[in-house]
Amino acid sequence: MAAEAARGLWTGFSPQSAPASPRGRGPPVSASPILLFCAPPNEPFTPRAARRGTTSTERSPKRPSSSPASLHDNDSLQRSQHACYQGASSSQRLHSLCGGSASGKTTVARKIIEDLDVPWVVLLSMDSFYKVLTPDQQTLAASNDYNFDHPDAFDFDLLTHTLRKLKQGKSVKIPVYDFTTHGRQKEWKTLYGASVIIFEGIMSFADKKLLQLLDMKIFVDTDSDIRLVRRLRRDITDRGRDIEGVIKQYNKFVKPAFEQYIEPTMRLADIVVPRGGFNMVAIDLIVQHVHSQLEERELSVRAALASAHQAHPLPQTLSVLESTPQVRGMHTIIRNKETSRDEFIFYSKRLMRLLIERALSFLPSQVHVVQTPQGEDYEGRSFHGKRITGVSILRAGETMEPALRAVCKDVRIGKILIQTNQDTGEPELHYLRLPKDIGEDHVILMDCTVSTGAAAMMAVRVLLDHDVQEDKILLVSLLMAEMGVHSVAYAFPQVKIITTAVDKKVNNLFHIIPGIGNFGDRYFGTDAPPNWSDEEMDEPSY
Repeated sequence: MAAEAARGLWTGFSPQSAPASPRGRGPPVSASPILLFCAPPNEPFTPRAARRGTTSTERSPKRPSSSPASLHDNDSLQRSQHACYQGASSSQRLHSLCGGSASGKTTVARKIIEDLDVPWVVLLSMDSFYKVLTPDQQTLAASNDYNFDHPDAFDFDLLTHTLRKLKQGKSVKIPVYDFTTHGRQKEWKTLYGASVIIFEGIMSFADKKLLQLLDMKIFVDTDSDIRLVRRLRRDITDRGRDIEGVIKQYNKFVKPAFEQYIEPTMRLADIVVPRGGFNMVAIDLIVQHVHSQLEERELSVRAALASAHQAHPLPQTLSVLESTPQVRGMHTIIRNKETSRDEFIFYSKRLMRLLIERALSFLPSQVHVVQTPQGEDYEGRSFHGKRITGVSILRAGETMEPALRAVCKDVRIGKILIQTNQDTGEPELHYLRLPKDIGEDHVILMDCTVSTGAAAMMAVRVLLDHDVQEDKILLVSLLMAEMGVHSVAYAFPQVKIITTAVDKKVNNLFHIIPGIGNFGDRYFGTDAPPNWSDEEMDEPSY
């Protein structure tokens, strides 16, 4: 179980297996859902309990932080600028909201996100995945004669592929559908992985492959008259339609589709929410359940990493610098708490140079014959690849850049800032700058210390998401804990790991034992916070 957890195979609230629906592409039949009622509209609600927040309510960096993000039906929203890049170490949770057109699915989703008050929440609308229309279909759409409320109107293959990648913690590109032109815009949106993914759409329960990805299924049930009024207001105000066209489309397509395809899927739901966004009792219960799932996951992540390597030998992908008297002597100096900052920097730089030279020996090479000044041939070796790029995990990893530049002429440098969230214990991606076309390069990933391996695995995941091949990544670190070595090697078996020493233990604060202290603070002369972690580095000042 520990090994499975380390790979991120946590489950919970999963769809139950059941016989298939009589309809060919319909979803399987499930048990009856929980029906969440609330007090009548004229009765006051009791105040909701305050919930622990782990970050600000800042929106995606692409949106102005001074005002809330505007969310239309086809918009995708990513909450918090700190991406949760956890594809290597966890499985993200996917919650889906289904219901008729204008039933309040987006409103319920936004209120759930607001009450969750956690980072890394992605809201994705099914409206982004309408199929590209043919010219004939475009003509029908212009006259309100094309059925957008039929399962065949959606690109389920692209949708399931996208959601599957999001669940794996990978970044995805989302099409942007233009309801005015009935087509996709040229520019697609990029979303990064998230701990919680909320997906809403009228047909979100209508495909068997899609249904298998859902961890929680919520049906928003709203009176048909209310839905019609909302649809009239939305289509006329936001989408430039005329009232006759909206009513024609509603009677011809929307209402029959709800009765045939949408309403029957209510039985598949785990939870039914009557009255949509007005049902605060139901929203409270959903939020409480999601919070409990996240808390269970937080407790299991590092515990799984800590136990995954027990009784296993060090992996073959690990290369440790030979412990010569010189290397051991330098370790003695930098590990000594009485060592001055000047000496700490001097001997750390010496070790870094040796470490980088060792790492370069693992790059691919080919036979290269040259002619010496004496006119004789010499059969040597040369680098067999396009480019070498160094990527430092800020801030301590940045100290290794001079050593790389000293031995690799014109090397390109990228930077990743990863910090551990003090409330959840999980790494967060705060800053990313990578060279163009890095996917063609051999990458030397630099971090000075690796304890649990969580930050290193996130950094590797980022590189893989930018098309760097796993076997072209070399992780170099001055000091690693056995836990971190095993975690990285288990998650990414083709990544080469090079270090100058491996310590056996990590304490309950995830400090390497005997360790080296907080490398960044000792190198830069800053004070470590009381609850510092070997893998948490403060953001540098620019």
